[in-house]
Amino acid sequence: MDTEKLSCGPCPIGRGLARVGDVWSMLILRDAALGATRFDQFRAGLGVAPNILSRRLKALTEDGLLEKRRYSERPPRDEYVLTSAGRDFLPVLQLLGDWARKHHGGGAPMTRLVDAETGAEVRPVAVDAATGAPLGARPLRVVD
Repeated sequence: MDTEKLSCGPCPIGRGLARVGDVWSMLILRDAALGATRFDQFRAGLGVAPNILSRRLKALTEDGLLEKRRYSERPPRDEYVLTSAGRDFLPVLQLLGDWARKHHGGGAPMTRLVDAETGAEVRPVAVDAATGAPLGARPLRVVD
């Protein structure tokens, strides 16, 4: 697959997938949203090989979803925090998680998304900002 072509192409879905369309990148963003910031935290939480993690962190930083910040000069150590673009991606992950719970919920007990302040369960839904209609409820078409 030519991700370079996708990342510059006319389709916004293709451009987005070129940046975060692999499992490790999305799981890194998930863990960053849950508070992970350091290489060792990501590695321990994900069980990913160090070379893969390094490449994904570099790509997510270059694509503007994470920001690399130095937290120690001696020895030199960096942390990775979500940027505005990274935080804007979180609802996509939450919708993906809800879709997976609904359609692929077998196996281990499922986690739930809850409001941190109230503890109330959250059910993510994408809606049209103009009408409030849930996306997927009505036919859509793409126009130039």
